[in-house]
Amino acid sequence: MSDPTNAPQPSEVHYLPPAHGPGLKIPILFGIVIALVAANVYLFLQLDQVRTEMTAMRESILNELSNLREVSTVTTQTHQRRLEAMREELEAARRQAALAAGQAKVEATKRAEELAQRLEAEQARQRAEQEKARLALSQELSEVAKTADATKTGLSEVKTEVSATRSELEKTIAQLKQVTGDLGVQSGLIATNARELEALKALGDRNYFEFDIKKTRQPIRVGDIAVKLKKTDQKKGRFTIDVVADDKIVEKKDRTINEPLQFYVSAARQPYELVVNEVHKDRIVGYLATPKVKQQRPQTAKASS
Repeated sequence: MSDPTNAPQPSEVHYLPPAHGPGLKIPILFGIVIALVAANVYLFLQLDQVRTEMTAMRESILNELSNLREVSTVTTQTHQRRLEAMREELEAARRQAALAAGQAKVEATKRAEELAQRLEAEQARQRAEQEKARLALSQELSEVAKTADATKTGLSEVKTEVSATRSELEKTIAQLKQVTGDLGVQSGLIATNARELEALKALGDRNYFEFDIKKTRQPIRVGDIAVKLKKTDQKKGRFTIDVVADDKIVEKKDRTINEPLQFYVSAARQPYELVVNEVHKDRIVGYLATPKVKQQRPQTAKASS
């Protein structure tokens, strides 16, 4: 059993707008689907980024608050020890002044007054630093609260937008129509250009193989089949090809652009579908769609041209 995922891939395809098609409704709807999918992805990425930034900001603020508390504690202890030392020195100076007489008493009193002024200044400086630290901590907490409120509002808005986008996407997909192939079997959604084909690939319902085939003597490999271009009519957008599958050749004669050409292979219950989006002189461009899961059919359906 051949595996289309291991088959050689065709060369890069450059699409031109189709000359003919079943209508403008499906292309417009596919454009809307793609825009909504892109918006949905963008909103989810934005939501994830906001959550990540909020977590990082919270950790940073908690670290800063912890460091601030540690510094404040160490500073307070240092100041307390300095004040205790100055008090002891002041008491000693006062005792010395009380015992001294004459000039010694004057000097001791002057020294005690200087120490008292220094002690008062140190206490005032310590109070100012503590007040500054308190104001800084209060400001940090206020910023955290503002950031949390803004983040909560942003998350609510993103969730609302995601919900609205998902609802619109589901509504648009429900409006898409399926096409009946040349074997009378209802086809999957048909892509008429490269952008719509990318949307079908994103849905993941089938395997898709793009091709750009020129008129040659030998069939060109596409997925696990081969295609031979026999004739093109660029002006009318028509073409004739041979499809080679299971060592059988099926002619698809005088077909049109964006028409699902269906044929069965022995390895799948559902039909393969080949769609030509562009017809040029001795050249066609399109894609082959094959079922994701292949199961042996009990009886091979008869192929028709």
